Amino acid sequence: MLDQIKKTKEASKELEKLSFQDRNEILYKIAKSFEKFLPDILDANQEDLKNARSLPPALIDRLRLDEKRIFSFIEGIKGLIKLNDPIHRIIEKNTRANGLEIIKQSVPFGVIGMIYEARPNVTSDAIGMCLKSGNAVVLKGGSEALNTNKILVSLAKEALRDFGVSSECIYLIESRENIQEVLKLRGLIDVIIPRGGEGLIRFVVENSKIPVLETGSGNCHIFVDKSADFKMALEVIINAKTSRVSVCNAVEKVLIHQDIARDFIPLLFAKLREKKVEIVGCDKVKQIDSDVIKANERDFFEEYLGYKICIKIIKDLTEAIYHINTYSSHHSESIITNNLENKEKFFREIDSAVVYHNASTRFSDGAEFGFGAEIGISTQKFHARGPMGLEALCSYKYLVSGNGQIRE
Repeated sequence: MLDQIKKTKEASKELEKLSFQDRNEILYKIAKSFEKFLPDILDANQEDLKNARSLPPALIDRLRLDEKRIFSFIEGIKGLIKLNDPIHRIIEKNTRANGLEIIKQSVPFGVIGMIYEARPNVTSDAIGMCLKSGNAVVLKGGSEALNTNKILVSLAKEALRDFGVSSECIYLIESRENIQEVLKLRGLIDVIIPRGGEGLIRFVVENSKIPVLETGSGNCHIFVDKSADFKMALEVIINAKTSRVSVCNAVEKVLIHQDIARDFIPLLFAKLREKKVEIVGCDKVKQIDSDVIKANERDFFEEYLGYKICIKIIKDLTEAIYHINTYSSHHSESIITNNLENKEKFFREIDSAVVYHNASTRFSDGAEFGFGAEIGISTQKFHARGPMGLEALCSYKYLVSGNGQIRE
């Protein structure tokens, strides 16, 4: 493994030398290869699914591929081709009084390490985004997706070879190597990006000697204010909860203003039960609907990633903001309201990466934000926050030009 990652580090220098057009042509070759070998990708994924029957439903959903999901990989890579070059871009430029010209220019990190669970889409997104931004990539996917990841990486490596670029720019760790060993390789891997459950992310953050771009779990909230349009609120909540329950931008908690609770809750619960969603709620919710399971403190923190939701009745906007800032994972939160002052207060005081007004939390996604794809959704505040596109995979350097200046 160590020898392979050394080769990946060396190969990364080739990528930065490639032109914008070269990198786009490689991406195009990869997209066409995924399209040509789509049946083979599906066959590999079926093998993984056969071996993963004991996994939780949320992980199986993330693991499972069909033609639609594979075509979304392909469209994601083609979408990256259309984007501007993220490297060698002039971020700032100024000339000092002494005549020194200082340019701040974007550059690749070099080698990006991805550690993730049963998500073949991460393999495709990481390959596409890293190559577009001039970075090599080391992939450590979950063993449950090994067959799918192997064929995706094999096809991408073939595209690199066809273009005359070292296939070592992509390295998939196939064996059950100790992740802790990977996390010690500071100097060979420039940044680590973990994607998965809270336990995996915390493990990487606590054990890595390599800088970490931390992605977070999605304990997302929607607050239904007293001025909310009921029809809109119902549509947003049902979309945010049930359009795909296993993703980090699905809503897990709904807070409802006490002034509308008795009118709104029966409408909401009818819709949720149509979708077979298990409902837990606070004592005040149980007073309205005795069939609700009583929520405990752990429910307020938990990311369910399934057909389960927690409902709490809130006194006012101030309490809603306090509750969200206390219990959320600082991922995505939404307010449904027609009161613009309340919207602005919510926007100003909620401490999360993405804050919505009258919209579903499901839009927290790089493609939906116009980034082409995403490498993850950061819930930290250092370097990058929210959906991370190509710019998040770049560092920068200063280019200083003079004509003999010396410092006094």
